[in-house]
Amino acid sequence: QVQLVESGGGSVQAGGSLRLSCAASGSGFSHLRYCMAWFRQAPGKEREGVAISDFGSDVVTDSVKGRFTVSRPYDNTLYLQMTSLKPDDTAQYYCAADPSSTACNLERPTDFAYWGQGTQVTVSS
Repeated sequence: QVQLVESGGGSVQAGGSLRLSCAASGSGFSHLRYCMAWFRQAPGKEREGVAISDFGSDVVTDSVKGRFTVSRPYDNTLYLQMTSLKPDDTAQYYCAADPSSTACNLERPTDFAYWGQGTQVTVSS
């Protein structure tokens, strides 16, 4: 079993910055190399892939490129550094993980087996 816990969300003004953290734990996590990712979901919208850490390759989606950076300093820790935040970035942000490289795709959130509870990011104009 794998547990994911996000932290670092909050309320900021447009142009501000936040760093989200995701900590993974559980007996299942220690034996396999997991793909980890950030997704977000705004009210009334579908869940959107934001960033992914895929076995050594860290990528952010085009809509946040240049403003968001994903990093994974340890196998069980994933960060999302967000700068120049905009009101459109307001959403619940979720950390996801899966041991399969096949599931490691920002376009298919349903392929990820494990999810955190989410952390809210609110950006005011």
